[in-house]
Amino acid sequence: MSYTAPIRDMMFVMRELAGLDDVAELPGFEEAGLETAQAVIEESAKLCGEVLAPLNVEGDRNPSSWKDGVVTATPGFADAFRQFAAGGWQGVQHPVEYEGQGLPKLIAAACIEMLNASNLSFALCPLLTDGAIEALLTAGSEAQKRTYVPKLISGEWTGTMNLTEPQAGSDLALVRTRAEPQGDGSYRVFGTKIFITWGEHDMAENIVHLVLARTPDAPEGVKGISLFIVPKFVVNEDGSLGERNDVHCVSIEHKLGIKASPTAVLQFGDHGGAIGHLIGEENRGLEYMFIMMNAARFAVGMQGVAVSDRAYQKAVAYAKERVQSRPVDGSAKQAVSIIHHADVRRMLATMRALTEASRALAYVAASHCDFAHRHPDDAKRAEHQAIYEYLVPIVKGWSTELSIDVASLGVQVHGGMGFIEETGAAQYYRDARILPIYEGTTAIQANDLIGRKTVRDGGAVAQALLAEIAQTVEALKQHDGAAFASMHKHLSHGHDALQSVVQFVVQNVKRDPNAVFAGSVPYLKLAGIVLGGWQMARAMLVAQAKREDDPSFYGAKIATAQFYAEHVLPQAVALEASIVSAKGADGVLALSEDQF
Repeated sequence: MSYTAPIRDMMFVMRELAGLDDVAELPGFEEAGLETAQAVIEESAKLCGEVLAPLNVEGDRNPSSWKDGVVTATPGFADAFRQFAAGGWQGVQHPVEYEGQGLPKLIAAACIEMLNASNLSFALCPLLTDGAIEALLTAGSEAQKRTYVPKLISGEWTGTMNLTEPQAGSDLALVRTRAEPQGDGSYRVFGTKIFITWGEHDMAENIVHLVLARTPDAPEGVKGISLFIVPKFVVNEDGSLGERNDVHCVSIEHKLGIKASPTAVLQFGDHGGAIGHLIGEENRGLEYMFIMMNAARFAVGMQGVAVSDRAYQKAVAYAKERVQSRPVDGSAKQAVSIIHHADVRRMLATMRALTEASRALAYVAASHCDFAHRHPDDAKRAEHQAIYEYLVPIVKGWSTELSIDVASLGVQVHGGMGFIEETGAAQYYRDARILPIYEGTTAIQANDLIGRKTVRDGGAVAQALLAEIAQTVEALKQHDGAAFASMHKHLSHGHDALQSVVQFVVQNVKRDPNAVFAGSVPYLKLAGIVLGGWQMARAMLVAQAKREDDPSFYGAKIATAQFYAEHVLPQAVALEASIVSAKGADGVLALSEDQF
């Protein structure tokens, strides 16, 4: 089975929940309304469905390979990348002045979802390039922007981010790669970087590595880290490519999933030092790299949505075809396709509901980002930026965690055939497993949600979102029927649970930090469930108003929202209990090191 982009649902979310029409009124986005969004998404769907999706299984069975320092991509990937680049897809959300398309992040989010759903391994290369572009646009000099950004946007060059070292994983204070200044303003870089996604390949003529390193007199810890451009081939002053730089791939990893994406070990400086150039100021590298990481974190959240949708599509197709057993209600005397069985329908409905909720929350976050960058009012920009920053760790952490659950359910729907690689369901499960790990584990996202996004402002952004949820809860009361009654009940309980936890976090983080941070991941999941439920409730209200226009589509929206209310939102109350209860916090810490 190939991949069919859920264009109808994407457009519904973009317009009805994420405010596409309002985004199109922002300065610079006047041409990015409904018609443009529809055209862009339909073209993206063609590329993803016809070119990239057919390579997904091939990439799993015939991964990128390494030999004598050279990495060769899966057959077909290089040609697909040329088509991707020629279509201008790398530049969808990047500035027109650097030859990008300058479209809103909201439209780009849908394109990113399709790209990752069709071929997750392939999509990682553009994902890292997007991050490099963002970092250079923010912190690079004008000369660096002119030299590198157009080439990255065109797809002639690709980008990487080089943080991790053998001794420095999440703790970047331990970074030991060094950069020695030369007399001409350049640096010589020495060190080893590991887990570098698409760190070496044959799909583009140059690779632009953004590398964290220390200068000789840098202070210890994270305050002494700088960021450098270290290209695979040295870039001459006129923009042409010169000699091969002293950076080499010494191996690639053998992984559980995303096998077609080469994860490289890069060695810098074994032959005199890799030539690098400082980005911005010395010792501010981690600050600049976080620009890249935040862009990547949102994109990884979109990967979670994407893999969930791909796994759901495959499970539904199989459930409609696989004939097995008679229905328990006696409605047929012969075996029926398994989609008629109650528990299979429960699994499929769970997959659908979680995918739609996570998609809606991510697109809404993208819309806030657009307003944060383009709204003419300074105060409004700051307000939207704060909401976007609050949502990013939730989009990243919650969407990726649930993608494992959704992909696992996809295997379960297939039964024993799901455990057989030839059916393809297992690939989504294996591919999804990395998503809650890279670009900051779920715990790191949760710690960020507590420390920077909740405690720092005293819970102000969280409370503002809770106030909006409360308004939706009130709107639900205006409608009759079991679906609206269920959503009103469970979203109300979810609202109260999230409010209770936000208050608990703010009030106790200084007095008992272990109790608060022991519940950090449950808090992130709780926030995702409730905020996702809020989007499902909003979708339900829109669907009710438009139901007569398309009873099938809007009826499915209402039914899926009701399922979410009754099967997903009740988890919020249990999560609150595990966080707020003092015994719950103590329980995490009760076992001593020797008892584990």
